[in-house]
Amino acid sequence: MKKRTLTQWALVLFLSASLSGQAQTAIAPGPFKATDESLEKYQFPEWFRDAKFGIWSHWGPQAVPRQGDWYAKKMYQEGSPDYKYHLEHYGHPSKFGYKDIIGLWKAEKFNPEQLMALYKKAGAKYFVSMGTHHDNFFLWDSKLHDWNSVKMGPKKDIVKLWQDAAKKEGLKFGVSEHLGASYTWWQTNKGADKKGPMAGIPYDGNDPKYVDLYHKKLAPDDKEWMTTDPESQQEWLARINELVNTYKPDLLYSDSKLPFGDVGRAMIANFYNTNLEANNGKLEAIYNCKEDSKGKWVEDMERGVMDEISPYPWQTDTSIGDWYYKTGQEYKTATYTLQMLCDIVSKNGNLLINIVQTPEGDIEGDLLKALDEIGTWIATNGEGIYGTRPWKVFGERPVKAVTVKTAKFNEKNIKYAEDDIRFTTKGENILYAFCLEQPTKDVRIKSLGINSKLNDKKIANISILGSKEKLKWKVEKDALVISKPTQLPNWRVIGIKIEFKQ
Repeated sequence: MKKRTLTQWALVLFLSASLSGQAQTAIAPGPFKATDESLEKYQFPEWFRDAKFGIWSHWGPQAVPRQGDWYAKKMYQEGSPDYKYHLEHYGHPSKFGYKDIIGLWKAEKFNPEQLMALYKKAGAKYFVSMGTHHDNFFLWDSKLHDWNSVKMGPKKDIVKLWQDAAKKEGLKFGVSEHLGASYTWWQTNKGADKKGPMAGIPYDGNDPKYVDLYHKKLAPDDKEWMTTDPESQQEWLARINELVNTYKPDLLYSDSKLPFGDVGRAMIANFYNTNLEANNGKLEAIYNCKEDSKGKWVEDMERGVMDEISPYPWQTDTSIGDWYYKTGQEYKTATYTLQMLCDIVSKNGNLLINIVQTPEGDIEGDLLKALDEIGTWIATNGEGIYGTRPWKVFGERPVKAVTVKTAKFNEKNIKYAEDDIRFTTKGENILYAFCLEQPTKDVRIKSLGINSKLNDKKIANISILGSKEKLKWKVEKDALVISKPTQLPNWRVIGIKIEFKQ
């Protein structure tokens, strides 16, 4: 056999990678094409509509400094708290950059099977793994990108380990991609200090040796969330298709609106067709992005809740704390998480919540306690959550409640009170009414009063989930009145089951 020179071998490897990348931009055979008309034929799978509650692992090397979200970007922003922290603990980003942070991520306490069992017990019906964040570091065994968790850091295929654990517990599995926004988001690594002893010395993102990690320098006017650079868009397509084609997830999340027009439509078409093939012709795919779906995908609202029932299934994604681990951070309580869950489900939505992991891969005691409380509540009240659909109205609000309009990042403005009630329904004759705070007086449900135009059925029975106490109730002109029980379950969100006569 004729020996090849090093140059010839390099050319072979280059051509191989190039052909592999080109192959990954193709759309798998199937009915879906890269057009709106084709994507409008999408139908929402029942598993997602029934699941209601998912858990997310928004995790990676950015957890290492323990400073919270967006560390990879902020460490290159001169004068920012993250930049100052980086100088103090690691050195100047011209010498010790994000590439060096990656090497410190070992995930030595990561036990996906143990965590997945915990998440299932807490009530999750699907699980989402980070695929790649804006730092352009992949948590899967990529053949297109060497900066990945198999070759560096933990030396583990994080996505595969999560997927195997989810399958073992019977949970649907998803991945999130934040790569599309990374091209502009991470241009900070191309800078240099403007003042001080290191003024003018380029950060390590300027070094061409690391362009595969740090991205190329974009045009000065390419500053929006999603790049306008065609080469970067095609790179994105090949890499996300590789993720989809390799792992065949049930769910794919993009941290953006529909990415890059027809390029994004090609990615969705490939995802749907790949999913059809993997499920013997049954479409089980959920694609999340932050844009009105018009039925083509499931709209996602980051840290936001809708104010009315949506005609299409949708999802809130939020975190129980900061998106990445941060020393001393405060976490959402179990009660607030359950209040959000009931509110979202009543409006035809799902809740996907990030459970914050330490850099080592485990979770803190406060979160273990919260997950246990959530699981205890769901074990009793889950019948009013899973497999339900919205009623005629989402619920009732206190008289003086301020309406928080549908928007991303509106959760911080939402407060739940005793007279907040949310409805879900199962079949034609069961209605659930969730009191989002423990009642201190009789419960009055106006929607079920004699004069209400919402209900024309007679009530056969009313009970509180988790209680055997026989309730006293009567239907008055303006409301169904349920006398306050002598004893309520040991949680603040109270589920009431109302059964109608057939």
